Amino acid sequence: MRVVFLGTPEAAVPTLRGLVEARHDVELVITRPDRRRGRGSDLVASPVKSAALELGLRVGYRLADIDDVDVELGVVVAFGAIIPASTLTRVPMLNVHFSLLPRWRGAAPVQRAILAGDEETGVSIISLEATLDTGPIHVQRRVPIGEKTVQELTKELSEIGSVALLDVLASTELLALSSVQSGEVTYAEKLSKETFRLASTSSDHFLRTVRLGGAYLFIDAKRLSVIAANPSMAPVAEGVVTRVDGEVVLGTRDGAVAIGEVRPEGSRTMSALAWWAGRRDTDRQRTWS
Repeated sequence: MRVVFLGTPEAAVPTLRGLVEARHDVELVITRPDRRRGRGSDLVASPVKSAALELGLRVGYRLADIDDVDVELGVVVAFGAIIPASTLTRVPMLNVHFSLLPRWRGAAPVQRAILAGDEETGVSIISLEATLDTGPIHVQRRVPIGEKTVQELTKELSEIGSVALLDVLASTELLALSSVQSGEVTYAEKLSKETFRLASTSSDHFLRTVRLGGAYLFIDAKRLSVIAANPSMAPVAEGVVTRVDGEVVLGTRDGAVAIGEVRPEGSRTMSALAWWAGRRDTDRQRTWS
């Protein structure tokens, strides 16, 4: 099948590679323009662009570039922009969405599923509509969440999504048939800086936020990033951080958590014990917020 592919992050790469390996003709790859990153502000290509160039595929940045190719279908995976109705009229598109729609329509479905404490999530292959993630479903695949980090879960979903998309393309029945979304609609809003702030929360929410990556709190008015944490049975009061039985433990609203790996502001990642040992008055309790 002749297709145009639209995607940007690493999570979209397995589907792009899968299309090529399955011998579909990817006539064009549309991705987001190179961005300046790092201290040197060097221009960095998106993971999808890097993969496309490696595969010898043509790359564009504008939806209007689709007018220049003869394709039967579009495939969209985490492109990062709404596809207008005018484009969808010219080229019908399938979308690989990382949730069990209609739950978690929107920009951050994997993160929101973890934060909400969902037991499972999955992948939905839908026909794309101009409205946000409302299209009919061709197939869904379910995945247990467990204690997976957002990186682990996203990688798993991206691989399952690639297989599910190829299954739909290989089946005239799955491609032709779809069902209207049913169930409670929830929206996966973009994450803000405050989403990652660990303050006045339950122990479960604390641990789920850490699993997103980028979680942080403040101790003595200094920012401390929390890289890894586990539940603790230590009797530590809410808002207190101290060392208990060889662990650095924080008291939350309904229990305690032991932080295992941290990154102090302006420093490198280290064990929580190494961070604690490097502070003055290590026997003294401190407060966190």
